[in-house]
Amino acid sequence: MTGRLTKALSRGPLHIVIIILALVWMLPTLGLLFTSFRPPNDVACSGWWTVFEHPFNFTQYTLRNYETVIGRVGMGRAFLNSLTISIPGTIIPVMVAAFAAYAFAWMKFPGRQILFIIVVALLVVPLQMTFIPILRIFNRLHLAGTFPGVWLAHTGYGLPLTVYLLHNFIGGLPSELFDSASIDGASPLQTFFRLVLPLSVPAIASVVIFQFLWVWNDLLVALIYLGGTPDVAPVTLKVANLVGSRGQDWELLTAAAFVSMVLPLIVFFSLQRYFVRGILAGSVKG
Repeated sequence: MTGRLTKALSRGPLHIVIIILALVWMLPTLGLLFTSFRPPNDVACSGWWTVFEHPFNFTQYTLRNYETVIGRVGMGRAFLNSLTISIPGTIIPVMVAAFAAYAFAWMKFPGRQILFIIVVALLVVPLQMTFIPILRIFNRLHLAGTFPGVWLAHTGYGLPLTVYLLHNFIGGLPSELFDSASIDGASPLQTFFRLVLPLSVPAIASVVIFQFLWVWNDLLVALIYLGGTPDVAPVTLKVANLVGSRGQDWELLTAAAFVSMVLPLIVFFSLQRYFVRGILAGSVKG
């Protein structure tokens, strides 16, 4: 008991520092949240921290900012557009990367190592170098300005990193599992679906977090391949337009920004138990 108490006390300063850093890190988010619920006059006259003078005085809060942003500004439609972009833009590259990582790790075919090196080397290619040639191809195929076009773009841009991360995990699985599956007569496809996928859930969840957050928060790729029309504009483009056109009504900007943050926060916290396991998996072998 004494040893545990001593150990807890020795870690006390570290825990205090971590808590302080976490609070400092969360401070801008809290300010954004409280400002998004305040009336325009209060936002213009006082800081968001003044709500703590009378925290249970609910007359100082309003939902009008969210009603304006979602309805009149069009953030609701943009939210659905971002969902339409992000869900396939996450599922397609993660599934393709899982197949590719399994093939690179455990299937023998000519040129496997060279092809894997080429795929990973694509990580260093700047996205901006690809915009013009890919956009020309999309124009010829009539994919520019369509959701399938931006799905393909996000799949191509996300594959190098997702293949690399999943390859590290799948390559670290015990070879005895695959030997046993082969002896039992399982095909490579059966081995993938019955062994590799269930065992790779932590790594896949981590990759899903990375890919979803990247696609959801993307502005440049969506702007290049979709354009800026209201029918296809994502939340990032709406927020960017609010920055330029709503310089005075920045309580609307805070509401729009928080709307754009809600879903990524839900995805991250719902999958966080897999996050560290998936990132560290495959980093140490033996």
